Amino acid sequence: MKLHRALATLTTTSLLVAGLVSCGGDPSPRSTAEGSAAPLRKIQVSLDWTPNTNHTGLYVAKAKNFYAKHGLDVEIIQPGDADPSALVAADKIPFAVGYQEALTQARSQGAPLVSIAAIIQHNTSGFASPKDRPLTRPAEYAGKTYGSFGGPIEEPLLKTIVKADGGDPATIKTVNVGNADFFAATKKGIDLVWIFYAWTGIEAELRGESVNIQYVKDYDKALDFYTPILITNETRIRKDPALVKDFLAATSEGYAYAAANVAESADILLAAAPDLDAELVKKSQEWLSPRYRDDAPRWGQQNPQIWSDFSAWLFQQKVLDVEVDPAKAFTNDFLPANG
Repeated sequence: MKLHRALATLTTTSLLVAGLVSCGGDPSPRSTAEGSAAPLRKIQVSLDWTPNTNHTGLYVAKAKNFYAKHGLDVEIIQPGDADPSALVAADKIPFAVGYQEALTQARSQGAPLVSIAAIIQHNTSGFASPKDRPLTRPAEYAGKTYGSFGGPIEEPLLKTIVKADGGDPATIKTVNVGNADFFAATKKGIDLVWIFYAWTGIEAELRGESVNIQYVKDYDKALDFYTPILITNETRIRKDPALVKDFLAATSEGYAYAAANVAESADILLAAAPDLDAELVKKSQEWLSPRYRDDAPRWGQQNPQIWSDFSAWLFQQKVLDVEVDPAKAFTNDFLPANG
């Protein structure tokens, strides 16, 4: 759930565009021969990073046999050297966890990626600082040092919320912190870092190092973008819509179960990823579970206005070289009606 896991994705659109040739080897449809049991269809879904509570619904859907009920044998894989979005764009795997910001930039460069579900309804990221600074509003960032992961939307995000709060972003010093996490960076002269509260913020509390955080969505409605999301590609939607529908039906059940059964779902994630800190997983799950669906009519639902507003913001901030049609970047068509 560290932010630099996403920012690398935003720099790999050339790989995405280069890999648009669909590969062979798609699994065969389930057998319908009379008297024979229909075999499960084996597919993969890639995470964006190491397992965390953003992914709990996927692990729940597997552990509770929701995927099997829908005819699927799903292998949940972690990203290796290849960017999962590039693999999805090339149709080498059907699904992955992604981000609205990365998908929009990829589409601006020709990648046929499509968001099929919002994993979390509202943006839980923000700029955080140790409480001993203290920084309680963006206007107070003036003269401070920001620890950047080098992503293309960081500076525009920072400037947008500082300006919205009446501050002067020109006085903020930016230092690239590479792979350093929030805790290491802020102990070495960095005042604020972009984080997801559901993981790093909870971890800070458990370490007795509570943070002040200003959520980006609170300062500009365009910044309440979807992160993370589930993605596929246009070819898969066109040629294999039943798979997309089955995958989302089961995944929706997984996230609904995780929302309603917090402790058990945390245990399921820990069983799949035993190296995780158990206390962090349980506390994070407690905080995040009600935010999977939040105020949406169903889990996964995506609001066209959010896609339109954020796409326009990216173009205005010159993150995009060309405008993207937001209506083609996402779909709600494959979500179960009562998810």
